[in-house]
Amino acid sequence: MQRQLLLTLFLSIGFIINLRAQTTEEIVAAIEKEGTENSQLETLAYQLMDYNGPRLVGTPEMKSAHDWAVNTYKSWGIDAENQQWGTWKGWQRGITHVDMVSPRVASLHATQLAWSPSTGKKGVTAALVTLPTVGDSMAFAKWLPSVKGKIVMVSMMQPTGRPDDNWEEFATEASFAKMKEEREAMEKAWDENMKNTGYSSRTINKALEDAGAVAIAQSRWSRGFGANKIFSAGTDKIPVMDISLEDYGMLYRMVEHGAKPEIKIVAESEDLGEVPAFNTIATIPGTELPDEYIILSAHFDSWDGATGATDNGTGTITMLEAARILKKVYPNPKRTILIGHWGSEEQGLNGSRAFVEDNPKIVEGLQALFNQDNGTGRVVRISGQGFLHAYDYLGRWLEAVPDAYKNEIETTFPGTPGGGGSDYASFVAAGAPAFSLSSLSWAYWNYTWHTNLDTYDKIVFDDVRNNAILTAILTYMACEDPEKTSREKAVLGINPRTGEQREWPSQRSPNRRGGLD
Repeated sequence: MQRQLLLTLFLSIGFIINLRAQTTEEIVAAIEKEGTENSQLETLAYQLMDYNGPRLVGTPEMKSAHDWAVNTYKSWGIDAENQQWGTWKGWQRGITHVDMVSPRVASLHATQLAWSPSTGKKGVTAALVTLPTVGDSMAFAKWLPSVKGKIVMVSMMQPTGRPDDNWEEFATEASFAKMKEEREAMEKAWDENMKNTGYSSRTINKALEDAGAVAIAQSRWSRGFGANKIFSAGTDKIPVMDISLEDYGMLYRMVEHGAKPEIKIVAESEDLGEVPAFNTIATIPGTELPDEYIILSAHFDSWDGATGATDNGTGTITMLEAARILKKVYPNPKRTILIGHWGSEEQGLNGSRAFVEDNPKIVEGLQALFNQDNGTGRVVRISGQGFLHAYDYLGRWLEAVPDAYKNEIETTFPGTPGGGGSDYASFVAAGAPAFSLSSLSWAYWNYTWHTNLDTYDKIVFDDVRNNAILTAILTYMACEDPEKTSREKAVLGINPRTGEQREWPSQRSPNRRGGLD
């Protein structure tokens, strides 16, 4: 019996010594091996984007995705919960059909905008009109009553549906220059006329609704083949449709030529009243410094013109995968690891601002936050966000990262604090060290950022794998660092646009009751 006890004790001590003897190189190698040989990214992407779908705040799909995230973490042995931070206007997209019914029949490529009122199953059929050219707001006010019973087109007709890089590749220099000159003149005239109406593109929809229009048609081209920006309706009673550049241009030309086109809109959305809004927070507890934190950060919500694959599904699955890897390779971190999936980033960083406001002790104990948001590309830029000594600790952590995951990264120290743009800014404003892992573009702005094309097929999984492994290594290094990160702020330079001294961004409160006031 004694010999058995001694043997058991010896083996236990040996196991503990072996764990403690693991070098940084061995842990990093294990992270890389797990991230490459057992990657779950494709499965996570399917479940989040294809199965759960778009994640517009206030929708049942958003709540379903939150629940999926909690269950996914629990399946890996990681505690997670949905934390309510506010409420939002509840809404669910329904079946939408938009068809031209006169002077001929054609089904149109169109999308109902977020929170748009429903037409009911019968829909609405009416003639199209375009905005008039007016000299001032009085002339526009005189025209306004004529929209009663009409569908109003509120976007400029684009002179070309080809993106500039396509023109540059195939057109003559003279032809390309001529197109750009004509387009600039059209845009200038359109903007001046909109100013003359007394409204902006954000406020004119409500004015038309109040004047009796039965629907609004718009087309916010994203300067890429087939890509339109899809945002919110801005109306209370009438539907707003975004129509593809190709179909919108056809309809606009018909109106201009006196063909009097009519379209039928069936948009069966549903107003769900006031619903709770959440962040999903997962936790891997720290063993030595549990009140110091590393946060893996990505916003969970999206616009719903597509499935939000690169904004911000890729950031979301990066943090999920990094957490999964760490739980397997580094299950007992020195510091506590939190994974924050924020709600309502798209409407003003509301979920992360609420978390910062509600959790001052976590913010005070923050060792570092790593945020990923801007697309599917591999990380190529990291800024010190204005923290004077960010180079010291970020430099130490990056030294442990294999060249394959960092050889394209450009760093800027101490950098300038981000005032917005993504959720790291909520923490930077509170003086906490939070950093954006900024990605290679992959035509993000034109083709996937807030567009109808932001879908699973645009994900570049090799780059996302790179980012998950990079994030896991940085998190491990931040956890193990014997030093607490400095929060000393650099003296900020002059803003070249204003000529004034830059100031540290101020902390802002979230909108905790969105779309309801």
